[in-house]
Amino acid sequence: MGIVSMQAAVSPAVNTLSGQGWRQAGELGMALLLAGAIGLERELRQKDAGLRTHILVGVGAALFMLVSKYGFTDVLEKGLIVLDPSRMAAQVVSGIGFLGAGLIFVRRDAVRGLTTAASIWVTAAVGSAAGAGLLILAALTAGIYFIVTLLLPIVRHRLPLATAGTSTLRVRYPDGHGILRRVLNETTQRGFIIDDLATEPVGDRAHGPAANQTDDGPAMVVVTMHVHGKRPVTELASALTELDLVDAVLAADHQAADD
Repeated sequence: MGIVSMQAAVSPAVNTLSGQGWRQAGELGMALLLAGAIGLERELRQKDAGLRTHILVGVGAALFMLVSKYGFTDVLEKGLIVLDPSRMAAQVVSGIGFLGAGLIFVRRDAVRGLTTAASIWVTAAVGSAAGAGLLILAALTAGIYFIVTLLLPIVRHRLPLATAGTSTLRVRYPDGHGILRRVLNETTQRGFIIDDLATEPVGDRAHGPAANQTDDGPAMVVVTMHVHGKRPVTELASALTELDLVDAVLAADHQAADD
């Protein structure tokens, strides 16, 4: 009877220590490596969330899973206290959404940060899988991430409709020479559809009869256009650059803004 009582008293301590062995350290290490690989890809692309952020998210998610699995074994009592190890994973999924939301920015019709926010979410999932002991699934998910971020953009740009997204063009030219009309004609003739445009003067402009002239020469104007078409926007930018009196042309593809 005394031996049984002694075993019952010792068993909680044994269960507690079983969650702090080399196996759990290896699972944390796996989360560190996989999260670091994902973060390095984001770091090389100079995104807001880079190597350190992804490592902390992955290792933190793995530790939460380990705590959920082993951290409360000393309070378990058959028939009275029953714990659900999956409860911590659910909290990680909901909690990581707040971190990802802080990386998403919306400017006009361009959305930036979606891929980085998704990488944070996937890193948390990879870390959770590693902490749960599902190392093969964690490694496979990290591999899928690299296929999506590295290989799919190459395939996308080879598709016939790969350049059909919305792009932004900024054209600078001297005011008062009818250049805007020529810019619009060139854009539409090359098969691009203009979604909207806005013009703004560059620098301080005089008012009154001399509004088209400044001390440094003709007053400059910048027109910003949002266009879309089936041809690369770089071709349109090159064509606009060749127009007489066009000073500068800048082009940005919204589809590639978040890669």
